Amino acid sequence: QVQLVESGGGLVQPGGSLRLSCAASGSIVTIYTMAWYRQAPGKERESVATITNGGTTSYADSVKGRFTISRDNAKNTVYLQMDSLRPEDTAVYYCYSNLMRRGGLVRQNYWGRGTQVIVSS
Repeated sequence: QVQLVESGGGLVQPGGSLRLSCAASGSIVTIYTMAWYRQAPGKERESVATITNGGTTSYADSVKGRFTISRDNAKNTVYLQMDSLRPEDTAVYYCYSNLMRRGGLVRQNYWGRGTQVIVSS
């Protein structure tokens, strides 16, 4: 069994910062890609930031220069530092991981349950 658990969401004023964390636990052999997605009310889920196990990162244009994704491989944890937050960043943020679990034959995708981020004055 593999679980992804997000934390760090909340209410913040425009221009503020939040740091999200996502810890993967369970029978994990190797974690490949880790990423953050978000889904705003009435909108489709979209990719926010991605990081490979080699440390290569990519970002949605809407968050470039404001958000930073990082990971701690020893802790199986991915972070999302969000600065200069805007009301349009309000969404549920989901953690994603592509990994090989112990006893598995192929890589599998896992999702966390999400953490709410609200940017409002």
